[in-house]
Amino acid sequence: MIHAHWFVATAQLAIGIIWSVVMWGTGIRKAPNLTAADIANCIPIGLCACLAHGGSVLASAVGAVSFAQIVKACEPAFAAVVGILLPPPDIKPMLAYMMLIPIVGGVGLACVKEGKGVDINVMAFLYASMANAAAALKGKLGSSVTKSLKGDPTKNMDAANVYAVMNIISFACSIPLVVVNEASTLKEVWAEAAEQHGNDAIIKNIILSGICFYFYNEFAFAFTANVGAVTSSVLNTAKRVIIIVVSSVVFQEAMERNTVIGSAIAILGTFAYSLASKKAPVAAPKKKSE
Repeated sequence: MIHAHWFVATAQLAIGIIWSVVMWGTGIRKAPNLTAADIANCIPIGLCACLAHGGSVLASAVGAVSFAQIVKACEPAFAAVVGILLPPPDIKPMLAYMMLIPIVGGVGLACVKEGKGVDINVMAFLYASMANAAAALKGKLGSSVTKSLKGDPTKNMDAANVYAVMNIISFACSIPLVVVNEASTLKEVWAEAAEQHGNDAIIKNIILSGICFYFYNEFAFAFTANVGAVTSSVLNTAKRVIIIVVSSVVFQEAMERNTVIGSAIAILGTFAYSLASKKAPVAAPKKKSE
């Protein structure tokens, strides 16, 4: 409807902030009790969240939604690299690294069009890859910070509040990107979109997508904290399949044979990687006492 994608991404985050403020203001949920140092520690995570969200929105805006989701199936490959390069190193079992082969290979196969060879939307690929890299960095940087905040009951940082705080910081980080990329043309772009679709339709879709985005993430944070690794992996795999299939139908995006096979391989590889990387190490046998 409107080609101001950073603005849309930022507006979606603003919808989540309104919800959080209402919850805190009415006392339904305890407000976070953070120091300036706590907030400073969260800023890098919020910046990564901002880039991950913006990259996802832009990838879906400049290319097929299903293609963006197929590329996003490569996120474990980015997480594996970040886990090794950034201290402290997070070394996965060898089986997990082997599962990166079908993930990357499946995405590559999905990019091969019959009779055309490799045919990809470069901008959509780059934006989705930016989202993957930012999400991997967010996970790496945020694990220790969020664990520390959750571990202190005086800070009121349960899973929902952790996401709410990250959402606010992500919104603040998004504003400069809107100013730099779209502020000079936003008025004209909005007027053109409103003339074609109407103000009400644009506003309604921004609000609804913002609500869905916020609740999806809040529920995901709470969900991950309360289920086991296998359940989480199974449902994350199902989620990606559903998104690809539904977006293909709703947006009438044709999926060729290679696209279907490649995305299936990548998604199954992601599922196997999740299971292999979360497998508990086998404990060393205890020595018998003499």
